[in-house]
Amino acid sequence: MRRSDFHYDLPAELIAQHPTAERRASRLLVVNGGCQDRRFPDLVEWLKPGDLMVFNDTRVIPARVVARKPSGGTVELLIERVLDGAHVLAQARASKPIRAGSTVNFEDGSSARIVERRGDFYQVELPQDAEAFLERCGRIPLPPYIERAPSSVDRERYQTIFARTPGAVAAPTAGLHFDQALLDAIRARGVDLGYVTLHVGAGTFQPVRVDDLGQHRMHAERVWVTQALCRQIEATRERGGRVWAVGTTVVRSLETAALAGSEEGKLRPFAGETQLFIVPGFRFRVVDALLTNFHLPESTLLMLVCAFAGYDRVMSAYRHAVAERYRFFSYGDAMLLPQRAPAA
Repeated sequence: MRRSDFHYDLPAELIAQHPTAERRASRLLVVNGGCQDRRFPDLVEWLKPGDLMVFNDTRVIPARVVARKPSGGTVELLIERVLDGAHVLAQARASKPIRAGSTVNFEDGSSARIVERRGDFYQVELPQDAEAFLERCGRIPLPPYIERAPSSVDRERYQTIFARTPGAVAAPTAGLHFDQALLDAIRARGVDLGYVTLHVGAGTFQPVRVDDLGQHRMHAERVWVTQALCRQIEATRERGGRVWAVGTTVVRSLETAALAGSEEGKLRPFAGETQLFIVPGFRFRVVDALLTNFHLPESTLLMLVCAFAGYDRVMSAYRHAVAERYRFFSYGDAMLLPQRAPAA
């Protein structure tokens, strides 16, 4: 398949610019045969005792920082990852390219040194430990399609309630819909909860630039799948339950761990980086059901969802969502896919 196969027309006004008043107030498109228009809390109806829901517990860091060159020009840094201490990898946006060895200055009078260029990123030495510096000077890195400055509301709402491991520059957005009462209702139904960690990188917003998908190379993201979660999944299988992935980051985490196992498809603990690119034809080894937000046209995330649930079914569901005026992307509505398509 080609990139252009994953295009759909989306009116700009359907891109959600703000979160809903309450986390659970989103709509839910259930794709199970046909399309059903529901409310997000209704997802509990599709869960069965013995199932396992897996969430991504990454925490978004205030990774966007505005600085100035000594000449006065504005530089916007988006921290991709913390390397160690004060050293980070960052995307940099400025009117002219930034040179290695130069400095940029922050509003508080401190400065950072541009150490070197690394592909699409720069290695930057911050004036102090990265975590402390970003808490002091950074802003929540809202996605580029949210056309406003971040507010104090975003500090809470562009973060899941179970976020606990700092390192992401974008939220695992399928998890944003859950509040504590809904998690309690899921547990009360006899469903187990588990967690992976995948630090979503800025590359998640990079477009696919080639039409031949075989030529696309995914950005690397850090992943941890623990022994405890592997045991939970094994126990779920033994009791005949399903493994639900809450978001595409969970799918990539679990399927990466399965591919890295010493036996074909055997899930093992995993700590490392993933560049797994899932397109139609991929054979899923772990995930049985998927909850996800709506994704950008021609994006790797939309390709993953099509691989999971079937190209025709997903693209038809997207056309339905546009026609029914669903809200799209990070602060938008959600889609429930209770079962994956049969393996090709």
